[in-house]
Amino acid sequence: MDTRAGPPKMPTPPHRAAEAPGQPRSASFHGPMGRAGSVLGLLALLGLGIVTFTYRLAQVSPPPACCLPHSEEEPLGSWEAQPQKDSCQLVLAESLPQDLPYAAGSPSAQSLAQAWLQLLDTAQESIHVASYYWSLTGSDIGVNDSSSQPGEALLQKMQQLLARNISLAVATSGTAPARNSTDLRVLAAHGAQVRQVPMQQLTGGVLHSKFWVVDGRHVYVGSANMDWRSLTQVKELGAIIYNCSSLAQDLEKTFQTYWVLGAPHAVLPKTWPQNFSSHINRFLPFRGLFDGVPTTAYFSASPPALCPHGRTRDLDTVLAVMADAREFICISVMEYFPTTRFSRPARYWPVLDNALREAAFNQGVRVRLLVSCWLHTDPTTFPYLRSLQAFSNPTAGISVDVKVFIVPVGNHSSIPFSRVSHSKYMVTEKAAYIGTSNWSEDYFSTTAGVGLVVHQQLAPAQPGQPPVQEQLRQLFERDWHSQYAVGLDGHTLGQDCVWQG
Repeated sequence: MDTRAGPPKMPTPPHRAAEAPGQPRSASFHGPMGRAGSVLGLLALLGLGIVTFTYRLAQVSPPPACCLPHSEEEPLGSWEAQPQKDSCQLVLAESLPQDLPYAAGSPSAQSLAQAWLQLLDTAQESIHVASYYWSLTGSDIGVNDSSSQPGEALLQKMQQLLARNISLAVATSGTAPARNSTDLRVLAAHGAQVRQVPMQQLTGGVLHSKFWVVDGRHVYVGSANMDWRSLTQVKELGAIIYNCSSLAQDLEKTFQTYWVLGAPHAVLPKTWPQNFSSHINRFLPFRGLFDGVPTTAYFSASPPALCPHGRTRDLDTVLAVMADAREFICISVMEYFPTTRFSRPARYWPVLDNALREAAFNQGVRVRLLVSCWLHTDPTTFPYLRSLQAFSNPTAGISVDVKVFIVPVGNHSSIPFSRVSHSKYMVTEKAAYIGTSNWSEDYFSTTAGVGLVVHQQLAPAQPGQPPVQEQLRQLFERDWHSQYAVGLDGHTLGQDCVWQG
């Protein structure tokens, strides 16, 4: 889960530029030292080359990178598919907690547990996983419950793939809540490569991303951690993209930023080497056909320090999707705070809050926000939510509505940190945004996360599934109109987050 205590305030080490292997820093010789300065500079350069060579010998070989030289960002022009050899396909996947029934015939997405197993079935060479933490077995948290079985099956499947010489590389947070988990020790014993990224020391946050890259061709991105509860006890939303090497190799570059920062004695570069740069971004998205449907897509990342040249920052992505909306903005997120959450003292940070108000006021967009409410909800969230709700003024054409989503605990009270909607997505009439971050300042400024933006065009008479943004809207509408979505007018019901149904 995402709930974590605020990290202790630690000094951030000085940022030093990381050098690309075999690419020494260029030298210039100026100033009053003249030739002496030049000689000293050459000696320093020679020393740097020796240190770089020694450093390379000492490193564990990273998983194969799929990094290409970058292109400059360009303005977004008319839609034109890029040359495409892949048959890209996108599938929405979700997990619904046990004992969370919906009305018959309600929209649904593919089961996340099934989607993950199918994604592993496609693996032929490599699996790269970024996840905040791992806890795939019930014994990790001292729980004996049959709902842990899908997670345990997933762990067993990964061991089988390692036995078939399919490589597994894992980047995880150096500080994570699952302290008793044995998953990564078990996988490492079977040959997996694991690196813990010390984000607290590097940026002051954690590695909070949740994505996979398989064979440099398939990806998963979404809200689910590598936790059995994410498959059966927590409500999650993500996307699987199959057979799309352009996007998969672009997301791989973000994985590589984690991988190099997880190496011993790694430092955060001021400027990332060129091979980490992205040529797919908000201004120049991937353009291709997904199952024959014209599609644009790109990945964003946070924090800014982990955005090499060409990578759109996650906060900029969220703001851009809001600004482009003309009809509606629907958001489902676990936490919403127009403040910091983990820095002390807390700071007011109304960036996203203001953007929603501007969209409702300036663009006449209908804004709906669905925030999770569970046993660990911070009650200070409710004044902020009520303030946003109060901005609504139907007589002036300003429409802002807020609800909380409560998952009944029922007979599952013995399972800690479960029974919550953990999704982090936004949908407008133009785009679907699926992220890994809660909506407060820290997640965009210090914490590692990713986002996926997809827009699809489909003529009304064209057969097949609706565009992905319409599929996601239907899932939001299902939740918004369900019995589990409670308006803020019921103050007691909303604040204690106990199911009253």
